[in-house]
Amino acid sequence: MNDAHLHMVVNHFPIIGTIFGLGILITGIVMKNSVVKNVAYVLFVIAAIFGAISMSTGEGAEEIAENLPAVTHEIIHEHEEMAEKLALVLYVLGGISLLGLFMNIKNHTKANLISYLAFVVALVGVFLGKQTGTTGGEIRHTEIRENASISSTSEANNSSESTEDKD
Repeated sequence: MNDAHLHMVVNHFPIIGTIFGLGILITGIVMKNSVVKNVAYVLFVIAAIFGAISMSTGEGAEEIAENLPAVTHEIIHEHEEMAEKLALVLYVLGGISLLGLFMNIKNHTKANLISYLAFVVALVGVFLGKQTGTTGGEIRHTEIRENASISSTSEANNSSESTEDKD
């Protein structure tokens, strides 16, 4: 298993974990249930840990991917920039979540405030996770790139023109 493979294995959980965690946190806030909120906090901490692992394998994955056809430095750089932003948000969310766990265990009066703070940061994390996942997918999935319809149309036109030339 190389860094690119490892990166592909671990990079999904920070995004999916944050999405699930946000849904669970919303449920905990609506139900006013600290146990449910704690489940969300644990998911956020795990997402932050997997985010760190994803960041540590990203450089090695870049070394492999930059030699692949149709992969440009700009595409990889855009993904890397988004991933760095997401990682920072996940680290902050993980810290807030640890604080939220501690405050819930101690039945602190400000525990609800932490849950609302975690909610806002998790929303930002979900947005950045979507952006990071999309830019990462664009590295190998050329069909989801912004200019995919333009290039596929021009490729189709070029192939039909070359067929006509043979007639």
